[in-house]
Amino acid sequence: MSMTRIQLLVLTFLAPVLSSAETGSHLMITPQSPYLQIGTNFTATCAITNTNEATADDLYWNLSSNTIPPNQYTKVNESAMAVTIPVNDDKSEWLFCRCKKKTNYISLNSNKFTHGILLTKLYAPEKPKNVTCKVIQNGIQPSSNLKCSWETSGQKNKHNPTNYSLHAQILLTNKVYSVETQEESAMVEMDSFPFYMELEIYVVAQNELGSVESDHLIRDPICFVKTDPPLNVQVIPENTLPRSLLIRWNHSIDNQYVKLRYEIRYSQKGSNVWSKEADVDEIVDIRSFRLQNLLPDSVYNTQVRCKPFQRCSSYWSRWSANVTEKTPETRPTSKPRLWKIVTEGERNNERQLTIICKNPVSSNGKITSFKLKYQTPNSGNISWESILLTSGSKADDFSGQNFTTLKQIILPDDTPVVVYVKAINSMGESPIASLRIPKKARELDPVEKLKVEPRGGQLFVKWTSPNNTAVSEYVVEWMGPDGVNWQKENKSTYQTTIKDQLEKFVCYNISVYPIYSGWTGKPTKVPVYLEEGAPIAGPSVGLKDKADRNGAEITWNEIPPHERRGFITNYTIFYSNGIERGITVPASVNSYMLDSLTANTKYDTWIQISTRVGSFNGTSHSFTTQKYASGEIEMTVVGVCGGFLFVFLLTVALCIYKRDVIKRNLWPRIPNPRMSTIGNWSPDHHLQPETPKENCVSGISILDMEDGKSVSEEDKDIPALKKDKYLSEEHSSGIGGSSCMSSPRQSVSDSDEGADAAETTASTVQYSSVVASNGYKAQQLVFARSESTQPLLDSEENPDVLVAEPGRNTQALSPCFAQSAWNRDDGGFAESNEVEAEPREDPDGLLGESRGQEMLEDRKPFSSYVPQLGGYRPQ
Repeated sequence: MSMTRIQLLVLTFLAPVLSSAETGSHLMITPQSPYLQIGTNFTATCAITNTNEATADDLYWNLSSNTIPPNQYTKVNESAMAVTIPVNDDKSEWLFCRCKKKTNYISLNSNKFTHGILLTKLYAPEKPKNVTCKVIQNGIQPSSNLKCSWETSGQKNKHNPTNYSLHAQILLTNKVYSVETQEESAMVEMDSFPFYMELEIYVVAQNELGSVESDHLIRDPICFVKTDPPLNVQVIPENTLPRSLLIRWNHSIDNQYVKLRYEIRYSQKGSNVWSKEADVDEIVDIRSFRLQNLLPDSVYNTQVRCKPFQRCSSYWSRWSANVTEKTPETRPTSKPRLWKIVTEGERNNERQLTIICKNPVSSNGKITSFKLKYQTPNSGNISWESILLTSGSKADDFSGQNFTTLKQIILPDDTPVVVYVKAINSMGESPIASLRIPKKARELDPVEKLKVEPRGGQLFVKWTSPNNTAVSEYVVEWMGPDGVNWQKENKSTYQTTIKDQLEKFVCYNISVYPIYSGWTGKPTKVPVYLEEGAPIAGPSVGLKDKADRNGAEITWNEIPPHERRGFITNYTIFYSNGIERGITVPASVNSYMLDSLTANTKYDTWIQISTRVGSFNGTSHSFTTQKYASGEIEMTVVGVCGGFLFVFLLTVALCIYKRDVIKRNLWPRIPNPRMSTIGNWSPDHHLQPETPKENCVSGISILDMEDGKSVSEEDKDIPALKKDKYLSEEHSSGIGGSSCMSSPRQSVSDSDEGADAAETTASTVQYSSVVASNGYKAQQLVFARSESTQPLLDSEENPDVLVAEPGRNTQALSPCFAQSAWNRDDGGFAESNEVEAEPREDPDGLLGESRGQEMLEDRKPFSSYVPQLGGYRPQ
């Protein structure tokens, strides 16, 4: 029989006694409220006592409120049932044993058929590890307090923490010092520091599940001592040793108690890398040391620390305070870092060469000046030119590395040049650096396949060497908004990292120059960003010209480089009239023609600039399309004007074609006096032109007109033909003419005697004209009568309109013909301010009551008039 079964049988016999003595319950669980180790299995047994109402088959188990499955039960006998459960977490729980209610007795006494125990779960105590102890310095000797710490890797109990006890035993005297704690560190207070005696130190961890001890640590107490750092540390430069610094200090503890060894570290100012002197560990109880192989004229930070000399794991003290000192100067031992900047000259076929230089890497002192000379093929021997360094000669301070602009040289494209430079400090001159620039047309081969990419916060540069074995080195140059910088790489290097603190979102132009035995080759350039971002500004948009009816050309400018923050991938043009539309164009485009727009409509447009990281919208611009297309109004006006012009030309052509008809209708023919023939009064009378006399008798007056006609009342009752006859008989004398008072009408016979007379008179037309000037009493009249083959005017054909009406207001004219209408040598009309008036007849011989009589009295006989061209004049 196994030990477990024996225990269960024992518990079965003891259960009635425990039940009757303590609880009065018929069920009893063993063991009672145990402490369980997390990660193990727990077995409990429930026994029935003092009743025959139930058997083991009637029992079941609950863990808290959950029923445990029967497959975890184990039947011990007819009155005992065991259960096995895993302990998985640190949560305390109740385990209950219950009986099924198969009889009324069990139902009525259910509390006697239930029993439970509390399960407390814990982690077993872990063995303390890595026990370390320390004794700090107190004054000039070690302290008597021993502080120790340890580690435990197991999980902690939340509600039942583990207790620790620290024990320190002096082996020589067996004196034990101990202290208890629930932390993982503690301090033991000893009576005094046990010099020259060993200590045994260990830690015990304990809880309800048991206890465990750490490994025992047996050491010399000096190994636990941590001293203060050295005192009064000094760094002394020595002018005779420019590469050395002498360090001195004092002990921090009395060396009769503790022997010390020291460690020194130093670093160049501005560097985070410390260098240590390992040889110091072998020297005991020293108070000075000389650092060697330092850089001249360089500032160093120096610190010292110490610890006990015993060969055990003792503690170093803290580092002493930092001491800064500078090494002495010496002559520069490296060449100046010489470089150039080449730009186009002001004139054609020339270059502007700017020589720039950094201090030598091993300046070994403050560089006070440079010496420079340059040679061209025809320059001959040139002396050195001294260039003093002043504050104004610093061209730039690029990330803390100063470089100096030495000289600017105007160099023809077809001329090579060699530049020599050396640096000078207070102790001497550096080796000579040279730079050779070939002719522009003979620049040497560049590197190939240049690739630059950001990597780890720096720019990584990689290239392929040109197919030329004469390459001696490479120069990597980067140019940004703050200036230019460069670094040199040896000829076997084909990749490097730019050794500079570059900025994000800034475009740098990276160039690699191959150097052929001092001669510079062509550069290969690549623009790159250390890190790209979204633009911080957008372009402003405008119209190139006035918007058309259905289109508008928009333009925009590139934003400044510092606002791009990355390479522009594209532009997106947005325009909206209530409905937004977008068009994407390449980064190289700065204008675009928007078409298919609606006429007479307002549009808002803006440009979105994009990089690989993000985008930014520029300012908006509004415009309104035209109601009419460009040239549409002009074409309409041109068409209308063309139509008018066509009609006008057609009218002019028609007028030219029909000019005779228009002339007859608008401008009737007027008799031309030149075409007249003078009527002869007498066959034997020769016509001679004579100067007209001032006075003659004439019965001519100018009448007021009514409705375009002038007739007398008496003439209204006379028939037209009879009136003509009457006037002809009274005033006419034959074919040729009449007196001054004769009518200008055609002469008509007293009787109608046939066609001959009619033909005779029809072939000639008699007409008279009167020219008047200067008005009443000073008038000058010209009266003429002639025969003409031309038709008469309307006034001549209707002489009755000129007959004065009695009682009408008339103005008598002078009876004198001061000047004949034909009183010109060429037979034309005389130019004078004369008023023409048609002469009229006066049947009654009266032109007025007074003036008519005067005119009759002044009349001269007919014989006093002589014929002339176009009429007669007085003798």
